[in-house]
Amino acid sequence: MKEARYYQPLEDKRIKCLLCPQGCVIGEEKVGVCRVRKNIDGVLYSLIYAEVSSIANDPIEKKPLYHYYPGSHVLSFGTYGCNLSCVFCQNWQISQTTAPTQTIKPEAAVELARQYNSLGIAYTYNEPFMWYEYVLDTAKLIKASGLKNVLVTNGEVNQNPLREILPHIDALNIDLKSINDAFYRKFCSGPISPVLDTIQTAHEQCHIEITNLIIPGLNDSEEEIVQLVDWVADLGSDIPLHFSRYFPQYKLHQPQTPTATLLKARELAQERLKFVYIGNMPDGEYSNTLCPGCDAALITRSGYRVLSNVVSADQCPSCGEQVPVVGS
Repeated sequence: MKEARYYQPLEDKRIKCLLCPQGCVIGEEKVGVCRVRKNIDGVLYSLIYAEVSSIANDPIEKKPLYHYYPGSHVLSFGTYGCNLSCVFCQNWQISQTTAPTQTIKPEAAVELARQYNSLGIAYTYNEPFMWYEYVLDTAKLIKASGLKNVLVTNGEVNQNPLREILPHIDALNIDLKSINDAFYRKFCSGPISPVLDTIQTAHEQCHIEITNLIIPGLNDSEEEIVQLVDWVADLGSDIPLHFSRYFPQYKLHQPQTPTATLLKARELAQERLKFVYIGNMPDGEYSNTLCPGCDAALITRSGYRVLSNVVSADQCPSCGEQVPVVGS
């Protein structure tokens, strides 16, 4: 355990957590909605500091990050706990339960990243902002060692903790589950506005990419997809957007996303965004990076594997179009 950051003591040894928009008021010996921040005698503690449930040296494309050091691998850590309770959670076994863990302190995490010849560390699998103290401590060491830090997050975090940690973060993939606040509140038990704020703030300082899981009958209407695309495009037309196929998981049993729905979403998005991808599809064609100027294939992929990459100095070699790809 470690004392948590971002909380306010209240009367009767109650605590208000200030880390995320849930704003939990936590009684003595109780935990917040994330289940991993506990009030012990009027002090808020992280129950998961340095507790790792999942670790793998993943392709960076699995995060997914397609425009950040393509073809590299990043040592990926997760723990358990989440401040949302999405009924369709694709990683519910660790985010919504108390998974077994092993202790890996920040210094040991850095050594592991070096041993695996990794780009750095990705904090992923469950919600990394619930692991805030560990991620912050580890990210500082990773940054000091010349390696990279990646967050894969739902974006539900308050601005003060976000702004404190962002100088140590190099890239983020942020889940934008819908552009509809009613969807967030009904199916995820949280508001959308902090997620939009996170995307805007992170975009000012880091490389970002966005993932949208398309769920049949819930967030797949053309109107909603256009609204989401328009919001992203207004922020930046070169922000990579990943539409991801949903599969039945956890408490939701809708059928998997039809291929036609994903292709239509891509078609609509390409009207305003330069780089649109489809994930969880066997056909690699929709994971290739194409030049927005001449449609040449610049980065070809098979699954999470990069087959070729001809981007040089952020340019298409055929027509000179700007193609922002960090690390190419």
